[in-house]
Amino acid sequence: MPVRISESSQAGHGKGVGLGLAIGSAVAFGGSGVAAKPLIEAGLDPLHVVWLRVAGAALVMLPLAVRHRALLRCRPALLAGFGLLGVAGVQAFYFASISRIPVGVALLVEYLAPALVLGWVRFVQRRPVTRAAALGVVLAVGGLACVVEVWSGLSFDALGLLLALGAACCQVGYFVLSDQGSDSGDQAPDPLGVIAYGLLVGAAVLTVVARPWNMDWAVLSDTAHMDGTPVAAALLLAWIVLVATVIAYVTGVVSVRRLSPQVAGVVACLEAVIATVLAWFLLGEHLSAPQIIGGAVVLAGAFIAQSSAPAKGSPDPVASGGPERKLSARGNVA
Repeated sequence: MPVRISESSQAGHGKGVGLGLAIGSAVAFGGSGVAAKPLIEAGLDPLHVVWLRVAGAALVMLPLAVRHRALLRCRPALLAGFGLLGVAGVQAFYFASISRIPVGVALLVEYLAPALVLGWVRFVQRRPVTRAAALGVVLAVGGLACVVEVWSGLSFDALGLLLALGAACCQVGYFVLSDQGSDSGDQAPDPLGVIAYGLLVGAAVLTVVARPWNMDWAVLSDTAHMDGTPVAAALLLAWIVLVATVIAYVTGVVSVRRLSPQVAGVVACLEAVIATVLAWFLLGEHLSAPQIIGGAVVLAGAFIAQSSAPAKGSPDPVASGGPERKLSARGNVA
């Protein structure tokens, strides 16, 4: 009996640590846009900020890539897809969108991804979805209509909204790729290794696209402004690379191992809330009451869509493209 009590307490402690890590990951990811936008407004192109983020994180994660170099031989397509969609695609579209629309709005649009995943499952994989999952889609779309204030004729920049939607579509690719190999047991690819190589692939692709040799490097030695408050640009970049990317990814992966992909994904919904609150206080990007209500509805829809899937192998309808994702550390990779 004492042994059972000890094992139970250890399991509870492990879940508590996992929950803390998942929340920490959401906080870290949520601060990326708030730190990036002042750099963009200071004169850096959004693609250059993305390149700095991904390339810097890739250098930090390089030792892990060397350790898991066997993945290059075993899973080359997975690494390429993860780098193109889960790293380069999501972040490039997201950073481009926040250069035109508020951070909170961009991230809430990106949270349509769980709903879009259901569309992939239903119409591409032709697998049924649960009624609860369908309700989540309806809530997410309805909430988004409030966020963008459709009754005002889309008062936000239309291109900015399309870019945010592009980030959501790349997020779908991230979810689908994250499901690959999840049923391989001990043969499943190591998540940290996949993230490390995803960052390397993303950095290589973004180097060609962003052409960082044309970047105004002098901006990094100057100061940027967060709602009028001067902040060292180098400090903002360090936060983006070390906290909002490296620490965010690693804590997210570890949290999945201590909790479950579904629970960690639901906790990740806090990212949108955190990003919106930070943007409100640090960037002065205030949202109206209907937008706040709409954002809450979007998150509720994402929550339902993320958590309504039965376990893999269940004969019941599925709600997403494989809930037991070994690689998925969070709901999105902004």
